[in-house]
Amino acid sequence: MELTAQDVLNKYRELYPGEPMVVRSPGRINLIGEHTDYNDGFVMPAAIDRETVFAIAESLDGKSEIYSIKYNEYYTVDMNNPKPAASPTWVNYLLGVLRQFVDKGYTVKPFRCVFGGNIPMGAGLSSSASVECGFAFALNALNHHSIDKKELIRIAQWSEHNFVGVKCGIMDQFASMMGSENHVILLDCRSLEYRYSPLELKDFTIVLCDSKVKHSLVDSEYNTRRNECEQGVAILKKHYPAINSLRDVTEDMVRKHKDELKGKVFDRCLYVVQEIARVQQASKDLEKHDLQAFGKKMFETHEGLSKLYEVSCPELDFLVEQATKFSGVMGARVMGGGFGGCTINLVKKDEVGSFLSAVRPAYAEKFGIALETYIVNIKDGTSLTSKSIEKINLL
Repeated sequence: MELTAQDVLNKYRELYPGEPMVVRSPGRINLIGEHTDYNDGFVMPAAIDRETVFAIAESLDGKSEIYSIKYNEYYTVDMNNPKPAASPTWVNYLLGVLRQFVDKGYTVKPFRCVFGGNIPMGAGLSSSASVECGFAFALNALNHHSIDKKELIRIAQWSEHNFVGVKCGIMDQFASMMGSENHVILLDCRSLEYRYSPLELKDFTIVLCDSKVKHSLVDSEYNTRRNECEQGVAILKKHYPAINSLRDVTEDMVRKHKDELKGKVFDRCLYVVQEIARVQQASKDLEKHDLQAFGKKMFETHEGLSKLYEVSCPELDFLVEQATKFSGVMGARVMGGGFGGCTINLVKKDEVGSFLSAVRPAYAEKFGIALETYIVNIKDGTSLTSKSIEKINLL
């Protein structure tokens, strides 16, 4: 369901009296830097023009209620002791945020909240982080707290870890909250230091090709990859006591101790150290407005993710292979955890039509799946809508 901010506002007005505050919270893409976040490396995400929207206001009867437009479900909230819910599961993304507000001693007024959005589910665009960050931002604004955005990011991540059960890195929540229009974020996942790099696409645009598959491997294999990286660090630490993560490791170190990095551990470590270096080089490419060099690194990342880290799948490899056949595609790779979801492609604007008209039927013929595609633009992170800003300024 393609919901706009006006749709969410209208639904609130239909269900409840009064005028709510409206918060938008975007999904994200990651241009380069995959599986580096939990290795203390660098990533390069950006917020996009697909978002979750919250309409929220103080409740006058002391009852707190959340309504999901997508699921057409209400949930009555225990404000004093929010706990994970067995059903509906969607509410846990929000209840974990509320739990953190309670535990940290922030007062929360009873509220009515309606939310919905237009981020495609399962496409790797971080709809979950969008929900967590949007709700955290909304509670902060509604209750007139002045919680730092980085603290809101940590609250959102805590919710995902503890109420949803996914031990994600910090990138998704950071990108959703801190995005800046027409800029990517170079984020140091160890220190959370960051800087913005201008993304001047000019004749190019970002096209996402949604494979519409999500192989069941994704969760178990994600944990396996983390474990393999940790094994590599433990082995290398015997020779280099100062290292604490693959962020501290060089490619020379990995290659020197190849014989000790048994099984797949060598390949996993090699990919990660190469990718951490690649992100930093890619940031310099953007500073120089060199999209050709940047796009080349995107292809290199896919090759590493497919062959060394082994988190791709036939559908994603096929889509990237198709992209290499077009001179108008500057770069392409799998985006996100892998085993499904989207490829991200830098495509010349005047060749988008011919690219999609070739890839869609080829994909359908090969896999019997209708390819979904999205053109996305880089937008600001989580924020109040302009009408809500005007309303707050009048208070």
